Amino acid sequence: MPIEPKQILTRRLPLPWLALVTVWIFWGSTYLGIQLAVDTIPPLLMAGVRFLTAGTLMFAIVGPRHARGARRPTVRHLRSVLIIAALLLVGGNGLLSVGETSIDSGLAALIVATVPVWMVLINAAVTRTRITATMTLALVLGTVGVGVLVGGPGARVDVGGAAVVLIGSLCWATGSVYARRAPLPSHPLVVTSLEMITGGLLLIIAAAVKGEFGRFDPAAVTGGSIAGLLWLIVGGSMIAFTAYGYANATLPNDTMATYAYVNPVVAVMLGALLGQEALSPNLLLGGAVIVSAVVLIVGGRVVARRISRRPPLPDSPSRQAAESPPREASPRQAAGHSLPEGSPQPVSSEHPLPNDPPWPPAEHPLPKGSTR
Repeated sequence: MPIEPKQILTRRLPLPWLALVTVWIFWGSTYLGIQLAVDTIPPLLMAGVRFLTAGTLMFAIVGPRHARGARRPTVRHLRSVLIIAALLLVGGNGLLSVGETSIDSGLAALIVATVPVWMVLINAAVTRTRITATMTLALVLGTVGVGVLVGGPGARVDVGGAAVVLIGSLCWATGSVYARRAPLPSHPLVVTSLEMITGGLLLIIAAAVKGEFGRFDPAAVTGGSIAGLLWLIVGGSMIAFTAYGYANATLPNDTMATYAYVNPVVAVMLGALLGQEALSPNLLLGGAVIVSAVVLIVGGRVVARRISRRPPLPDSPSRQAAESPPREASPRQAAGHSLPEGSPQPVSSEHPLPNDPPWPPAEHPLPKGSTR
């Protein structure tokens, strides 16, 4: 039985695991980085500068090699990039940055941790698939967890800021589902860099419309805000996405999916240790409920995939079907299409769910807060 390249690399090198740990820590740290940056830099302007800078630098590295000739992005690709950037970076990360002006980074990270739950539900609505008991339970847990975060024991939370982050999470989930079926360039880092450039420009335009340029005082920017912004550009965007791409290519998909619930834990720990954020009862209880919902969604998908890969039992209907002579395929099936014209295409379950801080879609690593 031939060994896949993924298995060979995983056995011989510790680098894939180092890359995954980098994703855990770096994307988890972006929430604290945002908190520091927006202390003295307007949130939309800060996010715009972050993504425009990181995207331009990344495209300068990967573009000359992977975005030329036949691999040059088309008009359809650029239209998809515009839609995804608007949903993920403006709606998702932009609102996260706005929300973190009034709530702690750890609380924001736990609210964003509900993204995988919303993704599964949005995908079920788009593809008209049945909402399972597991999905319903995860939705209930996620909703209860957010409620505990905002109004649980010891809660002193700005409800408006929490609502802004929750709306941003829904935008991120919607963009992530759309990105799985949208036509995009073949190289993931080209996709990421173009989305960051586009999102950065949109965020700067939004900052101008909101009047952030008039309120921005360069002389008042602190060293902490500059450090936070630089960390978001280099560590949270360029290094983390490169590590994500490498780990995703060499580690099992089920292992990669762990970042969906490791990142918020890292964010809460860093917020408490470095950001002097309080670990209140509502934060611990609500966070535990939300992480349980994410584990239920991700773990349920893992179990379902493993069951589907098991060989059928003797004399089972699936085994009899496998042993029956194949029927002649229709012209459309012979061309590689198994669904009727116009039917919704199912989302592949072979890719990890997005985080960062965010937050990235399945087939193309994207900034989660992912850009987070």
